[in-house]
Amino acid sequence: MSVPALEQPGRGLGLLDVFRNNYLLTLLVRKETRLRYRGSILGWLWSYVKPVAQFAIFYLAMGEFMGLNRSMPNFAIFLFSGLIIVNFFSEAFDNATRSIVVNSSLVKKIYLPREMFPVSSVIVSFVNFFPQLILLIAVATFVGWHPSWIQLAAMPLAILIAGLFATGLGLMFCAVNVALRDAQNVVELIVLFTIWLSPVFYHIDLVARVLPDWLFVLYQLNPVTAAVRAFHFAIWMPTTDQSPGVWTIMGPNALTMAGIGLLVAIGFVFLGQLVFRRMEKDFAQDL
Repeated sequence: MSVPALEQPGRGLGLLDVFRNNYLLTLLVRKETRLRYRGSILGWLWSYVKPVAQFAIFYLAMGEFMGLNRSMPNFAIFLFSGLIIVNFFSEAFDNATRSIVVNSSLVKKIYLPREMFPVSSVIVSFVNFFPQLILLIAVATFVGWHPSWIQLAAMPLAILIAGLFATGLGLMFCAVNVALRDAQNVVELIVLFTIWLSPVFYHIDLVARVLPDWLFVLYQLNPVTAAVRAFHFAIWMPTTDQSPGVWTIMGPNALTMAGIGLLVAIGFVFLGQLVFRRMEKDFAQDL
């Protein structure tokens, strides 16, 4: 009778174990979505209220006061499309960073793939993002959205880039946050700067005019920048008079940089997993 080889307890396959235990992942996602607005009067309507209020403030400041509404066609679509994809990344990154600490009672009592907590936080953020996407598409359709197939393909690509980048950074910072709670403050600073360091309010051409060439390349390598540009290409550009083959405001390499941004985001997933696995053994005692 053959005896199966012994495995070191508490060690798994990392992210692979998360999707091998998809039932547990589903339970965590359901728990977080149910608890998210429990006891709230508006409930899931906050998924619309918060981004719309944020959009109104930025539209008034950037669109009206600074005149971008007059210099860019359909600036409202440009702004809202960039805003919600950045908000998806920021919310997913922030929630993933806090996921281990928030679920400390489960981490200390039972063993399950602990990567499941940041991954479930990213999925819940996508669930919160989805109603905003539907609203955006409805408004864009009303003003004449006419995407090509490549523009339609750019939409899930942008979401994938933002989600993977948030997952990679979330794995890394949630592990550090268990030992050093200062990590949460660092994440809040990163989230604060993300919206301003991505082309949400302004043309990518303006950045090219200000930054030297090498720094502009680094700016474009930021996966959030790549996601925003791809999302603008998918949602905003088809509402303008520019044909899909014309790359004026978008720049000549938006999809190329989106592909590179995807590779960078995947690289951060591997890096985040490496950091997470190295620090995971101390979670129970640090919590």
